[in-house]
Amino acid sequence: MGINVHQGYMRENLSRFLKARDWNVCKAHSMLVECLRWRMDNGIDTILSKPIVPSELYRDVRDSQLIGMSGYTKEGLPVFAIGVGLSTFDKASVHYYVQSHIQINEYRDRVLLPSMSKKNGRPITTCVKVLDMTGLRLSALSQIKLVTIISTIDDLNYPEKTNTYYVVNAPYIFSACWKVVKPLLQERTRKKVHVLSGCGKDELLKIMDFTSLPHFCRRGSPGSSHHTQSEDCFSIDHPFHQQLYNYVKHHYETQGQAEPAKQGSFHVGFPEPEAERVEIARTIESELHKFENCNGLSKPVDDRKASP
Repeated sequence: MGINVHQGYMRENLSRFLKARDWNVCKAHSMLVECLRWRMDNGIDTILSKPIVPSELYRDVRDSQLIGMSGYTKEGLPVFAIGVGLSTFDKASVHYYVQSHIQINEYRDRVLLPSMSKKNGRPITTCVKVLDMTGLRLSALSQIKLVTIISTIDDLNYPEKTNTYYVVNAPYIFSACWKVVKPLLQERTRKKVHVLSGCGKDELLKIMDFTSLPHFCRRGSPGSSHHTQSEDCFSIDHPFHQQLYNYVKHHYETQGQAEPAKQGSFHVGFPEPEAERVEIARTIESELHKFENCNGLSKPVDDRKASP
């Protein structure tokens, strides 16, 4: 197994593939082989030396693919925040968004997790994700294809890397979709998803300090309405994105490249989604179409909050 996959923790990483295939050794072996083949065929080991350029394009990607790292849980797991409802994915080609997503995965696995493992004196190989549903609308229909591509890459090549998903600021449309999607998920996945009330601050503070709370979970706190760019973990100016950008830039430059990086995305082969993923996408599309028939795509969806 490649060092960039296991980072010295063979047992923990082999168990990820076994869990993902319900402890079926043959299926887990096949999954691991396919993952390594995908990495080799697509040059994934070099992706952290492939900057998205020019910087204006990278800023556009960051502004429309809302993801960041806000801090760590009390157990040392990285906290990734994802703006599901307000991500538009409309300022660059699909390949740039996929490149950016994989770079964040690889930076997490090669830099953040090994660093936290060393600091804590034990293997830390997973993260938690806080999904902000603020602004979720019927226009999400147009993004299902890209989200499915990214989710499939994660399912097949980064299995069991997320310990828990926390859903916050969920409007009614999410509640309706979740009701029909939940039965389609494997029990192992269902148990990972926690739909929290409101912005989720009280629940999340049980597992992380206030300084690690994503900015969209700080509602009602002193000064919460005046976020600086360094507090907004989606912002390109947030320390995490600055560190990631500088890391990729440094590794590009240390390759001895005389010329500046040329514009052009890092094309990655998109694996075929598994049957479960296809069924989930179809079910969400169907549910959103029901709302479309009632509201029309141009109208905002009822913003009543979902009950957890």
